[in-house]
Amino acid sequence: MTGSSAASRTHSSVLDALGRRITSGDLPAGAVITLAAIEAETGTSRTVAREAVRVLESLGLVRSRRRVGITVQPRSTWHVLGAETIRWTLDGPLRRAHLVELMELRAALEPVAARLAAQRADGTQRAELVRLATELDRLGRAGRGDSPEYLQVDIDFHTLLLASSGNALYAELAGPVREILVGRTRRGLTPADPAPGTLGAHLAAARAIARGDGADAERNVREHIAIVTEELSEA
Repeated sequence: MTGSSAASRTHSSVLDALGRRITSGDLPAGAVITLAAIEAETGTSRTVAREAVRVLESLGLVRSRRRVGITVQPRSTWHVLGAETIRWTLDGPLRRAHLVELMELRAALEPVAARLAAQRADGTQRAELVRLATELDRLGRAGRGDSPEYLQVDIDFHTLLLASSGNALYAELAGPVREILVGRTRRGLTPADPAPGTLGAHLAAARAIARGDGADAERNVREHIAIVTEELSEA
């Protein structure tokens, strides 16, 4: 292991440890920490501690002020759609509540993205959405809904769905959606046998987009997200 890679791993571990402590509430809003305390607790250098704090500050989790220290900020200031923030929150006691919040966001946006995709997607995108939905159906019916292969195809499908809307702001949400899908799978919340209706909804939405039927595409994506949200609520 080179010195730079070791330093990178140290930085990541310190950042993750602090991020998880804040998002779990172990370090509540208003708590004040110092670089010296981070050094002492983690056994790392001042440079590593400072860099970790800089990332946390960019995500809105802390605020650094001279003669005050590093103050943990309330959740209302966090960049809750940041990949790191999502991962840390899903590792803590707010996991289920945060997943439901994220699914509510998807429910507000992805059905509309599907309707727009039916109007705006090009031929290649339409064909690829059908291919991905067909592959999801094959893997799901084989009881591989919790497999890495299913996860990757699911990520590819929803990423392309958002991009095919032709709206750059929707496409930007591909990152948070990926974290939701990865987080569910890694934490054992994605069943090997997908809930009844989800595979069919994927296929029906893709085929509706392919033929330019925006209303049907929107309805089927809304149905899929409703099923998954209910599944998470009952898990």
